[in-house]
Amino acid sequence: MSPMLSVDRRAAVDMGSHIAYDQLMKTTIEIADDLFERVQRLAREQKTTFRALTENGLRMVLSGSQRRRLQKASALVTYGKGGLSEEFKDSNWERIRTEIYRGRGT
Repeated sequence: MSPMLSVDRRAAVDMGSHIAYDQLMKTTIEIADDLFERVQRLAREQKTTFRALTENGLRMVLSGSQRRRLQKASALVTYGKGGLSEEFKDSNWERIRTEIYRGRGT
């Protein structure tokens, strides 16, 4: 591609096709040309849209990051032998919660 010639390959993506049109967020994304072409080709092959593939990809990324967060959170309470430390073994939830948030505001 000539440095003087620019092709606008931005794609308008409305997220959330399962909701009413007036509740969709329209946005513009800028992606690498080769990625855009690959997504367009895949969309044609699967008889779907760029928007649908983009939305599905974002949902997969978000669901994966939520899973990782849950795994990290569970690792915090199950390290070592697992379960609660001796200090909290017979404590109620209020005491445990108070200790969790100590020094972190309300």
